[in-house]
Amino acid sequence: MFEQKFSTLVELYDNSVCKYSGNECFSVYGKEKLTFHDFSLRVDHLRNILSENGINLEDKVILLGQNMPNWSAGYFATVKSGSVIVPVLPDFSEDEVNGIISHSDAKAIIISKRQLKKLSEESREKLDVIILMDDLSLIKRCNNKSASKKDYIPASDDIAAIIYTSGTTSKPKGVMLTHNNLCSQLAMVEDLHKVVADDVFLSILPLSHTYECSLGMLLPFMHGASVVYIEKPPTANILLPILKEIRPTTILSVPLIIEKIYKNKILAQINEKSLIRKIYSTKSGRKLLNKILGIKLKQTFGGRVRFFGIGGSKLDPIVERFLYEAEFPYAIGYGLTETAPLIAGVSTSTVKIQSTGPQLKGVELRILNPNPQTGEGEIIAKGPNIMAGYYKNEEATKEAFTEDGWFRTKDLGVFDKKGYLYIKGRLGNMILGASGENIYPEEIEHVINGHSMVVDSLVKEEKGKLVALVQFNKEELEKKYDSMKDSLEQKIETLKLELMHYVNSKVNRFSRISLVVEQANTFEKTPTHKIKRFLYQ
Repeated sequence: MFEQKFSTLVELYDNSVCKYSGNECFSVYGKEKLTFHDFSLRVDHLRNILSENGINLEDKVILLGQNMPNWSAGYFATVKSGSVIVPVLPDFSEDEVNGIISHSDAKAIIISKRQLKKLSEESREKLDVIILMDDLSLIKRCNNKSASKKDYIPASDDIAAIIYTSGTTSKPKGVMLTHNNLCSQLAMVEDLHKVVADDVFLSILPLSHTYECSLGMLLPFMHGASVVYIEKPPTANILLPILKEIRPTTILSVPLIIEKIYKNKILAQINEKSLIRKIYSTKSGRKLLNKILGIKLKQTFGGRVRFFGIGGSKLDPIVERFLYEAEFPYAIGYGLTETAPLIAGVSTSTVKIQSTGPQLKGVELRILNPNPQTGEGEIIAKGPNIMAGYYKNEEATKEAFTEDGWFRTKDLGVFDKKGYLYIKGRLGNMILGASGENIYPEEIEHVINGHSMVVDSLVKEEKGKLVALVQFNKEELEKKYDSMKDSLEQKIETLKLELMHYVNSKVNRFSRISLVVEQANTFEKTPTHKIKRFLYQ
């Protein structure tokens, strides 16, 4: 079992503020820097605002804005007051934001200037308190004040947060996480990555996502480490000078970011010269070059990175092979918002390509109704980090658990003999082949996306055949076929045939695609960059 230091976020907060008072806590690159003491003053200020405006125990407080120290201050001020924090993803639409305000019964919102335009008049009227995240000024005060309880000692099973998911298949649901759900999660990950007070985290994912909030904000805060936020989107041009200056030790990422670096920087560098390309085409040559490129990649990241965590969706196998052979300190994790989030993971020294690693200490995982031949089936979980349920949705909560109390992830996977978990795809996405074969569209999409002319893809079934919707890289297409006199449409038709041959030569017989259809517009995605599949079925 794991050793859990805290059972509530209030205990965790009070310990860190006292123990690490003078340590740097949160900062914005090129701007403000706060020590733990400075941060605690800001939290106290916010708590007073909430209290003076009648925000009481168990009242819901929406948190909507880009990453900044005041986002974290809003989080801790709310849970310290005994209210429930409702972090909302900044990429949610206006309708989604106002729908969450209504569904959550929120009485207050801490919102950034950038997000203010999403508030409808109806929401403004419904909310008692509106606080501007940027400077903590009050936009709307409560007219009917009632004194709130300042000294709050929570129970471990009290709800700390309600997080509305950005599901790829349905409308958002409010995941209720208790204090103990979040605190047990922080204890579970100790074996994967030992955080120390000298660590510097660079935050590039939205704080409102459980992955970044739990492991990129609460975890370093618990250990007295510092977190650096950046104000602009984390593109390569923005990140490179920042990485060299702050030299982070820890970064949490989604696959898309490292996949783009590999495709646009590393692979482009390899393909630049025919001799290098030829050497790279051999196994021994590839391994040697990857090791050299790995040294350069570490330097690009500032030279101090010792943990690059990847989660949110499956990592492209070719990109992972590069990271593995480059000896880059990456690690894969698997989990869901409902599990706060991790339930399986590895350290940088125990990775296995394409596996998310074994179950975490304190978590039990098993396969429900495994296929007798392959061992594949739905992954189900038990542990102290599993959610209390969905807010105001007993039906969905009931569906999320088996009759004997196991949480149903709706992900398909299989364990190897050493207990390492391999994710195959989503239960709802799996396609049943003509002869009863299990076809996982995600695996075919990884092959398609490995093609240099492809930006993104989605595989679906139509009339018993596999069809690939593909967004092509028009810029690269023009470069490659520059000498051809054909129109862009003709070039795309040629590329469709080439792509189909490329994919079908790399997948098994029953996973071969029958048609490639151009996806002219960018796929609609969730904030964790997963395609909203339900829109394309």
